[in-house]
Amino acid sequence: MDLGLTDRTYIVTGATRGLGHATASALVADGANVVITGRTDEAAAEAAKGLGPRALGIGADNADPAAAQRLVDAAEDRFGGLDGILISVGGPPPGTGASNTDEQWRDAFESVFLGAVRLARTAAEALGEGGVIGFVLSGSVHEPIPGLTISNGLRPGLAGFAKSLSVELGPKGIRVVGVLPGRIATDRMRQLDDLSGDPEAARARNSASIPLRRYGTPEEFGRTAAFLLSPAASYVTGVMVPVDGGARHGF
Repeated sequence: MDLGLTDRTYIVTGATRGLGHATASALVADGANVVITGRTDEAAAEAAKGLGPRALGIGADNADPAAAQRLVDAAEDRFGGLDGILISVGGPPPGTGASNTDEQWRDAFESVFLGAVRLARTAAEALGEGGVIGFVLSGSVHEPIPGLTISNGLRPGLAGFAKSLSVELGPKGIRVVGVLPGRIATDRMRQLDDLSGDPEAARARNSASIPLRRYGTPEEFGRTAAFLLSPAASYVTGVMVPVDGGARHGF
């Protein structure tokens, strides 16, 4: 299936590894250009080098108010325009309502929530008809995940923002979607399993709760996200799409 990605240009944040990198790889494999971000210029450049000449790596912090415009400008200068963005950020620190500190909440709000809002708002100004804004969120949008209280607090709010934005931008032909990863075999998921004290038992228990009986791979997530960002999904907007092996039991 031709996704219509050839020579289109996307920004993918947090894409030096994990879900963001897998999505950038899927986009490039189908002919798109990508501007990817990492914590440092060196890490972003190294990841972009592995993706080939269609990738540009830039060190950027989502919490930096200047980062959003800098990324849009880079896409336009290097590739001649912008067709979409996938906003992916690292998960906030684990913890409970009692253990997470005010500082952790403030830092997470700046990077996970306000940074994502700013990126989306800035990208929307640069996008034309056929553009798309995607958010990598979490299954916590629908159901809290034990031990991830900050994520449980912020991700549903971002989903609400995404839905509101889809209504505002729809008349301009710009789509807004959310992608909700479940248990995907990333460094982040391994870190969470390690917190149980018995990672192997945790992975076996968690896999048994998934109808497909296994964790997903970053590549499976990346292909799904690339489809949602592509013109092939041109009538899909305002939705949150789970990529969780069937773990969510509701519709």
